[in-house]
Amino acid sequence: MDPNPATMDFLPLIRKINSDPDAFGEIVTMFEGRLLRYVMRISGVSYEDAENLVQDIFIKVYRNINEYDERWDFSGWIFRIAHNATIDGFRKSKKEMGNVSLDDEEYDSILDTVSDGNTPHKELRSKELKSCVQKAISHLPAEYREIILLRCIEGYSYEAISDILKIPIGTASTLVNRARKQLRTLLETFHCGQ
Repeated sequence: MDPNPATMDFLPLIRKINSDPDAFGEIVTMFEGRLLRYVMRISGVSYEDAENLVQDIFIKVYRNINEYDERWDFSGWIFRIAHNATIDGFRKSKKEMGNVSLDDEEYDSILDTVSDGNTPHKELRSKELKSCVQKAISHLPAEYREIILLRCIEGYSYEAISDILKIPIGTASTLVNRARKQLRTLLETFHCGQ
C-alpha cells in the first residue's frame, strides 16, 4: 500500500531527487491518480487531455522542486501547481469546463456535505440521483466546483485550501459555505432526490 501523501515527510525524498533524479518517480506514483481525478473534475476534460496536463504539472513540479519551502504542506504545494496549470490551460484554450463524474464514495461525500441532516441520501443512491448530483456540480461556477472538490473529495482543510488557492483562510471557509449553499440550490433546482 502506498503511503498517505498527506502525512508523509517529503524532505528526505526531495533531497534524494537532488542526487538521483530517478527518485522523482516515487512522487509521480504517489500523486498521479489524485492529480488526474482532480484535473478531470475541476475542468471536465477528457482522460487524455487530463493525462497531458498532469504530465505538464509533473514537469513543473520537477523543475521547481528546489523552490519547495518545507513550511508548506508538500501535497498542497503540488495541488497549487495543478490548480494554476489547469486554470492557465483553460484561459489559453478559452474552453468551457465540462461535466463532472463521481464514484459512489465521492458521491456520498458530496451529499454528506450538502445534507441538512433530514435527507436519507444513502437510501436514495440511484443512477438518476447520482446523475443529477453530477449535473449540479457541473453547473457550479469553476471556483465553487473546485472548492467543493478540494474540501469534500480531496479532504483538504481550510488551511490547505487557503495555501492551494492562495486566499485567506477566512475566504476559503466562506467559499466552501457559499459553494455548499449553491450546490444545495442546484440540487433543488434539478429536483435531485425528489
